[in-house]
Amino acid sequence: MKNLKVQLSQEVEKALSSGQPVVALESTIISHGMPYPQNFEMALAVEDQVRKNGATPATIAIIDGVLRAGLLRQEIESFAKKGMQITKVSRRDIPVIVAQKKDGATTVASTMIIAELAGISIFATGGIGGVHRGAEESMDISADLEELGQTNVAVICAGAKSILDIGLTLEYLETKGVPVLGYQTSELPAFYTRESGFKVDSKVDSAKELAQILRAKWDLGLKGGVVIANPVPKEYSLDFKEMEKVINDALAEMNQKAIKGKDSTPFLLGKVKELTAGKSLETNIQLVLNNAKLAAEIAVAYCRE
Repeated sequence: MKNLKVQLSQEVEKALSSGQPVVALESTIISHGMPYPQNFEMALAVEDQVRKNGATPATIAIIDGVLRAGLLRQEIESFAKKGMQITKVSRRDIPVIVAQKKDGATTVASTMIIAELAGISIFATGGIGGVHRGAEESMDISADLEELGQTNVAVICAGAKSILDIGLTLEYLETKGVPVLGYQTSELPAFYTRESGFKVDSKVDSAKELAQILRAKWDLGLKGGVVIANPVPKEYSLDFKEMEKVINDALAEMNQKAIKGKDSTPFLLGKVKELTAGKSLETNIQLVLNNAKLAAEIAVAYCRE
């Protein structure tokens, strides 16, 4: 199966052409999410987790202006080593990076776009972007939310990043008609923690039922994605109240330094890591592995529907 818009790796092309389950993975988490070599080790571990649970991983990126689904080990390592030197790419940036034949690390939004073009419906990530705290003044709202409203890809995540205004993020998703489903939980996790104080739309107890919901939505022609919130394992969850204090301290420093736009999330995540003495990095790695496992299970069930 040849895809004229997206270059598929041999492994991904073989899986898609034979109707086997495939899970998309983003590349911003490699280049901008954590330092080398943890980012490289994490990326390989996540791909292994997908394979171990019966699906084929498709790490998505733009390399030399070409949309790619499925990277070689050396390409993943190159992204990990170059880190923030690689442009972080959302929907608006794709045509520029393609035309200029540059490398681009894909966010949730751009990974969803390329996954859909490649014919991949299931995507595992860490946490989705959303409405930032203070957005009523800054208008800082992630493009992830717009993409979820229009692109037919399910995003398995540990909820919304805890640096966000989670209540407003849920309101935005409701307006866009995006279902927010909790895997074995009624409460939306907040990335580093298993709780947020906000409820999901529906609690779903199995990968099979999640796959049935996805099939029903898209078979009915209901456009857009689905958020599947999967709490970080209990042993790696950080304390909710402690994290709120850490995030508020990080936000205060960010505002003091007038850091805005696409620089705000990397700054906040880095500051959270510093203020938690590195505990947040281990939690970040474990929640991504946990999401990859569930995504593979859903992809397997979806192929059987």
